[in-house]
Amino acid sequence: MSSVIYRRIPECDPALVAQAGKVAVADLHESMGVIAGRQALMDGSIRPLNPGLRIAGQAVTAYCFPGDGLLAHKAVSLIQPGQILLISNGGSGPQTMFAELIARALVAKGAIGAVVGGSARDTEALRSMNFPLWARGVYPGHTEKSGPGSVNVPIVIGGVHVEPGDIIVADDDGVICIPPSLMPAVLEKAAARAAREVKIRAAIDAGKVLFDLMGLQATLDAAGAQEIDSAWKD
Repeated sequence: MSSVIYRRIPECDPALVAQAGKVAVADLHESMGVIAGRQALMDGSIRPLNPGLRIAGQAVTAYCFPGDGLLAHKAVSLIQPGQILLISNGGSGPQTMFAELIARALVAKGAIGAVVGGSARDTEALRSMNFPLWARGVYPGHTEKSGPGSVNVPIVIGGVHVEPGDIIVADDDGVICIPPSLMPAVLEKAAARAAREVKIRAAIDAGKVLFDLMGLQATLDAAGAQEIDSAWKD
């Protein structure tokens, strides 16, 4: 495995990133459609270490050899304000991939958070910093710094293909990765979805039944469900 380091990521409109940061991960996911939405959403094992935070920014990626963090440190040295560090080791085991000193270095560089495909340690310090980190778990293991690996190449985290410069949005529900070229259409659909749900909430509060508001009876009938007006033991 040879190491390659790309010092830059593709740029995108900062306003696009700012808009994405105002939308919940679940709403972005729903607005992409069934297939694309599932492909963009990281699996549920990638969880926030510090709940209550939301971040949105472009991805700076690091692919590290399992058990090693040399190229992650290189990525930190290249990261720019407003960006998010993503680290992958190919999904190999629970190795530690993030710790307090990396978080402090990211804060000093103006980065806004990190997403890692493995575990973190120094959790007490990371929580006292309220650092925005999404990780697969906690593990106090040692990480070597000898390589190999690469920076700003496509990686996979949580089952999702991430390219350098993709827009990452993370909140308490999880993490989603959306290419900048798709984001305008996704945001438009998310806005329409949000407006529709405002009306649905008002109708529920007024006593309407959600099942009826969503028009689900026709779908249930089409599925061939049998409805019986009795208890199951009768």
